[in-house]
Amino acid sequence: MNPKNIAVAEKIFTGIKKVFSRSKNLNIIICPPFPYIKTFNADLPSGMFLGTQNVSAESIGAFTGEVASSMAKSVGAVYTIVGHSERRAMGETNESVNKKVMQALLAKLSVILCVGERERDSDGRYLSFLKDQIKNSLAKIPKKALSQIIIAYEPVWAIGKKDTEAMKGRDVHEMLIFIRKTLSDMYGGESGAKVPILYGGSVTPLNTGEIVGEGNVDGLLVGRQSLVPESFGEILSIVSRI
Repeated sequence: MNPKNIAVAEKIFTGIKKVFSRSKNLNIIICPPFPYIKTFNADLPSGMFLGTQNVSAESIGAFTGEVASSMAKSVGAVYTIVGHSERRAMGETNESVNKKVMQALLAKLSVILCVGERERDSDGRYLSFLKDQIKNSLAKIPKKALSQIIIAYEPVWAIGKKDTEAMKGRDVHEMLIFIRKTLSDMYGGESGAKVPILYGGSVTPLNTGEIVGEGNVDGLLVGRQSLVPESFGEILSIVSRI
């Protein structure tokens, strides 16, 4: 729920477009609060897309305060985040996330599905937790829909911490392998290997190189640093050189 008003949002967006223009071979997806989407849809450079931070599990009806996927699509959204850790902390379940994924796909939105464990344990139970998140959030989603799915791995315990406390690249890579194995078990090796996987959790210019280079992820889900065009530009520059 940032920034606080449209004037500040436009200033940040202008700054992001400027730093993005200096990047090469990258796509970025901007997911602002709902009220700002229509404003930003007017002048998007090539390679920049709009998305929403959430959508409803319902298609239409008496659900005051909700925004349907078809509504988001109609004002320029191409993507939507679903199942973000902050939404899950508000009470979203794998079942409700699954319904949102279905609604988004029906509206021809591509889905950035967020998954991630709340904490680590020495017995490895967090791996079962993550596997269940993925399987239940994608329940009944057919193989042919995978081209509209991106997985964003965001370990909750690493979010909001200093960059030095974010996951190390080698650990990110291990989780990427586990997520791909889970997807391959569900949809087959070839299909599972094609799903892009992002990392999100205290990403800054200081750890971007390690996370992308050693972690072998396909991209990043950037939080706080996306509100600072200069820092976001550094992240883009680092990624474009890897």
